Amino acid sequence: MLRFSLRTKLILSFSLVIVIGVFLSVIIGISLIGNTIIRQAQDKVRLDLNSAREVYQKESESIKCLIRLTARRFFIKDAILKNDTEKIREELQRIRKSESLDILTLTDEKGYVKVRARNPAVRGDRLNDGIINLVLLNKQPGVSTRIFPQEELEKEGTDLAEQARIKLVPTPKAKPREGKVEVSGMMIISAAPVIGYDENLIGVLYGGKLLNRNYEMVDKVKDIVYRGEQYKGRDIGTATIFQGDLRISTNVRNADGTRAIGTRVSEEVFDQVIGKGIPWIGRAFVVNAWYRTAYEPIRDIEGKIIGMLYVGMLEAPYVDLRNRVVFIFLGIALFGVILLSIIAYYTTNSITRPIKELVFATSKVTDGDLSSRVEINSHDEIGELADSFNKMTTSLSKYEKELKGWAETLEIKVKERTEELESTQKQLIQSEKLASLGKMAAGVAHEINNPLTAVLTFSKLLLDDLDKDDPQQEDLQTIVDETLRCRDIVRSLLDFSRETKSKKIPENINNIIENTLFLIEHQATFHDIKIDKKLSSGLPKIPLDASQIKQVFMNMFLNAAEAMSGRGTLTITSSYDDNKFLVINIKDTGCGIPEKDINKLFDPFFTTKKVGKGTGLGLAVTYGIIKSHQGLIEVKSTVGEGTEFIIKFPVKPLKFEEK
Repeated sequence: MLRFSLRTKLILSFSLVIVIGVFLSVIIGISLIGNTIIRQAQDKVRLDLNSAREVYQKESESIKCLIRLTARRFFIKDAILKNDTEKIREELQRIRKSESLDILTLTDEKGYVKVRARNPAVRGDRLNDGIINLVLLNKQPGVSTRIFPQEELEKEGTDLAEQARIKLVPTPKAKPREGKVEVSGMMIISAAPVIGYDENLIGVLYGGKLLNRNYEMVDKVKDIVYRGEQYKGRDIGTATIFQGDLRISTNVRNADGTRAIGTRVSEEVFDQVIGKGIPWIGRAFVVNAWYRTAYEPIRDIEGKIIGMLYVGMLEAPYVDLRNRVVFIFLGIALFGVILLSIIAYYTTNSITRPIKELVFATSKVTDGDLSSRVEINSHDEIGELADSFNKMTTSLSKYEKELKGWAETLEIKVKERTEELESTQKQLIQSEKLASLGKMAAGVAHEINNPLTAVLTFSKLLLDDLDKDDPQQEDLQTIVDETLRCRDIVRSLLDFSRETKSKKIPENINNIIENTLFLIEHQATFHDIKIDKKLSSGLPKIPLDASQIKQVFMNMFLNAAEAMSGRGTLTITSSYDDNKFLVINIKDTGCGIPEKDINKLFDPFFTTKKVGKGTGLGLAVTYGIIKSHQGLIEVKSTVGEGTEFIIKFPVKPLKFEEK
């Protein structure tokens, strides 16, 4: 069976955690990054379609405005009333050419053609157009998009019919259709009434632009929305006007660089946009490349879908951007794995090296060498284990000597001393326990109280030697007060396990808060912490042990500073609520406390700090002090936002027990 060293196991464990974490981060990161980039591209296309629609509508409104203003001109009215057909023809021909209209026609009040500006030879027929009928009925101008059959285009001229004629180009995934040539045309058309001086209808002016092979509008959309941007020699953005599913005006290019006139949209898009009238927004293969596209239907004046408006953005720039970001992300992840592996190697070495020393020393003890000692100076569990090992070998060596002496005595007096040895053994165990407690008490008294007594004595001597006006007198008095408070803190640690009476006298809670802040706000820990005090004035005095309450606030403030890592805002509020309680709120903007730990905060020896950074008695002592004052303490915390402690002291307690 294979056996692995502790170091190998630790490295494998660290590596497994690192690899799993990095793998999950990479998978999730790549998914989020990819989806975000593509989603942004699709959102932009959706907005671009809005811009294209605005251009289309503005072009329609421009034609409508032109026809409406022309219909109001006096020469039209006068020429109709005088039946001056020649003058009407000349003026309409001039206006049609100057305004780049494909047709401009005048009818009488019943819709029969009086003058065709493009082809004056054809006249007298009635224009059976929905918008003409609407104008004749309502006497209001209108505009719409309409499909013109071949015979109507030929009435305007064979050149216009030829412009509309488009040969169908075989397109993959397109919906099957009959015929190989589209001979009808799609036109933005407008009509406006001509009103005589007596306010009666005397004619209708009718004009429009053929969209087949008219690239002005789609190029305007591309220039406005995409500003001519290119990627690897190709236009990033494209726009198209469809007649049905046929491209009749587009800046999508074929492989040879020509406009893709005559190509068709896929059957899937056709069914949704033209079949169901629902806009299509998504990824689509357009002619020879993948695009992020948006389509919406174009309807005639009766609401029938006759075509589509399209904008598309080349997908390649976004795919390449996504791939670059993914490769960068993978590179960072790989670098992180290597770096963390190196850190894990040295970390495990620092753990296993002392353990190897302990194993070696243990083997020597096993061989009977009780003088073996381990020299490990780390301040962690391994250091504690080494100290325990050294104490164990010391005790074992001592016991070994004693046992040897007892063995010699027992050999002579085994029968006489059986009961005595049993008694001695019990006394020895008890003595060891008492000795340990005595050492701890003596250590506390010697190591803390003796230095504090010296500090207190010499501080008082210095204070007595100073003049009353000496500026250092206040500082020395602070030293004396704080030394006394330290002595009280030592006493309170002992009081935690055995109840002692506290000395309560009427105190102003705001003064205790101010005095505590005075002691800490100049410490380095609080240099980058903003202290916001909101202390209500006129608060009543209540019976308090000022030293104990100052200890409570000191614990709270220091804990808050540590939670904020020395940077943030500490807000302290005092108030008097309607329930006859003095309320003190201490709120920080630190890391917060997990909900699972809040109920254990005041348990003795429970701490969230690292080993060696806290004893777990601070909040337990705080809780005991507040309870001894018949007070309440509550905690509200949100991880990542901060923690708030609410302390309440009764102003008129029913019974005050001194503890």
